[in-house]
Amino acid sequence: MQNIKNMAKAIVQREGGYVFHPNDPGGATKYGVTLATLRQLGLDVNGDQIIDEQDVKDLSSEKAIDIYVEHYFNKPNISLLPDIVHENVFDMYVNSGRHAVRLFQQLLCDMGTLISVDGKIGPQTQKAGERFAQAAPDHLNDAYAIVRRNYYLSLGDERPSLRKFARTNGGEKGGWVIRAEGFMSPKYRLSSLEFQMRVSKWV
Repeated sequence: MQNIKNMAKAIVQREGGYVFHPNDPGGATKYGVTLATLRQLGLDVNGDQIIDEQDVKDLSSEKAIDIYVEHYFNKPNISLLPDIVHENVFDMYVNSGRHAVRLFQQLLCDMGTLISVDGKIGPQTQKAGERFAQAAPDHLNDAYAIVRRNYYLSLGDERPSLRKFARTNGGEKGGWVIRAEGFMSPKYRLSSLEFQMRVSKWV
């Protein structure tokens, strides 16, 4: 459990404090926890009988860690996945919910297995993950991190309003891309030139 809490603590540190980006689908957010999440979980942080933006502002890092461990690691059954991808999928689940699992399942399908891409971690996903972790222990986590990066870039392709999260105003890698590449071996990270070429069609 302590290892999981350490992972959650690292996520909280990456997410940072209170922000409210108009173009961010998550809306008001602190430590990565959104107002919608607090309402969904029924968490009245300050006890005033109303779950609103002030509850997001009053959220402590310790409470955010507890939320992540319980609702973003334990409940989705991330523990059933290979150890080598725990932190990567956990971090992505915080960022994208069940889509994090769908990306992992699609990766397994692309690698030659046949499982449902439904965002739910069950026996099929567990067995397929274990099989590929044993066959390619040094590559599975890198492969997932690359899939994450590609997903973020595809969001930028499709939705110009989200490009600010994948590319800085100066044209360099943005937070989403840096975050994904933080989970992969340096040799798989895009160079500055490669990144600029990848997003060259973005306005």
